[in-house]
Amino acid sequence: MKDLSASSPPPTSKSVLFFWADWHEPSSPNGSTDLLFRTLASSSSLPFYRVEAEAVPDLSTRYDITVVPSFVLLDHEGVMVDRIEGVDDVSRLTQAVLALQNRPAAGGGGEESKESSSSSGTQQQQQQQQQQLTPTNELTEEEQLNQKLKNLITSSQVMLFMKGSPKEPQCGFSRQTIELLSKHNIPFGSFDILSDESVRQGLKTYSDWPTFPQLYVRGDLIGGLDIVREMAEEDGGLAEQFEVDVVGSDGRGKGGEEETLDERLTKLVNRHKVMLFMKGLPSAPKCGFSRQICELLNGMDGVSYDSFNILEDEEVRQGLKKFSDWPTFPQLYVDGDLIGGLDIVKEMAEEGEFDDLLNDS
Repeated sequence: MKDLSASSPPPTSKSVLFFWADWHEPSSPNGSTDLLFRTLASSSSLPFYRVEAEAVPDLSTRYDITVVPSFVLLDHEGVMVDRIEGVDDVSRLTQAVLALQNRPAAGGGGEESKESSSSSGTQQQQQQQQQQLTPTNELTEEEQLNQKLKNLITSSQVMLFMKGSPKEPQCGFSRQTIELLSKHNIPFGSFDILSDESVRQGLKTYSDWPTFPQLYVRGDLIGGLDIVREMAEEDGGLAEQFEVDVVGSDGRGKGGEEETLDERLTKLVNRHKVMLFMKGLPSAPKCGFSRQICELLNGMDGVSYDSFNILEDEEVRQGLKKFSDWPTFPQLYVDGDLIGGLDIVKEMAEEGEFDDLLNDS
C-alpha cells in the first residue's frame, strides 16, 4: 500500500484509492477505517493507495470526492468503475474489491472462455478470495450494526432518535421532546426508529437505554424526555446545559403563522451580510471543504459572517439545492445572493474580487 501525493500521477491500472483526512479520526493513520483498508490491501493482489483528500485536490476533484472516507475503484485503464462513500456497509466494499480483482481486461476473451469452462472451480476460487478479502473482525452483524449506530449518533451535534419525524411525531413523548428542543431553539438532527427495526432494537443495547425518544449530544447519551425536561428547567436552559449554539430563527413568520420553505430560506440567506451554509459549525466543521472555507473567511480582515449547519436541518439542506440551483455545500451568500462554493470563493479571494464585492455591496 502506497500514499499518493500531489505530484503523483493518477493510477492507470486496476487499483483501489482510499481518500482520507487528518481531521476525520477513523480514516486518519491507524484509525478504524485505515486499519480496515490495510486489511483489505494485505489480502488482495490489487495495488491499494491512500490519498489525503485535501492535500491532493486534483485527485479529489477528478473523482468528485466530497466526503471522507471515500473509496474509488479503477479499472485496467484507470477509469473509475465504482465509488463508495463511508464504511456503513463493509461487505459492499469487500465485494466491490473482489469484483474489481476478477474483472477481465479488454481483449481478455480467451481467459474468460477458459474460466467459463470450469465454473465450479471459479466459484470455489471466488469464495476463497471473498474469505481472504473479508476482515473477519469487521463483518460480524453486531459490529456492523454498532458502527452504523455510532455513525448515526455522531451525525449531528444534537441527535434525537424518535418515533416519527419532527414534523409528524408518532408518539406523545417524541412530540414533547421536539417541542422542548424547538422552544429552546436547539438545532438537532433526528432519526425515525420506526423506519429501521435494527436501529430501534440495537440502540437499546448499545446505550443500555430501553425506551424512546433518546437524545444524544456530541455522541453521548443524555436520556429521554424526563431528563431533557429537567435540564430545560436549569439555569441557562438547554443551550447552556448542552453547550451548543442556538438557531437564530424559530421557523415561524409574523403572528406565529408557519412560513413556507422559500420564505424561510429567503430569511436565512439574508440573516447576515455574509452567510455561510456548511456542514457543522465554524468551530467544529464536519467536512474538509467547510473547514477550508471557514479558514478562508476567518483569515480575511474585517469580514464578519454567520453560518448555518445544514446537517441539523434536512429541509434546509435539500431546499437550498433547488432554491439556489446549486447542488453541493458549502454555499456562501452575500446580501442574499449566492456567491458559490469553496473553489469560487478561493479564486475570488486570491484575485481580490471578494473584498471588492463586500465594498461594493
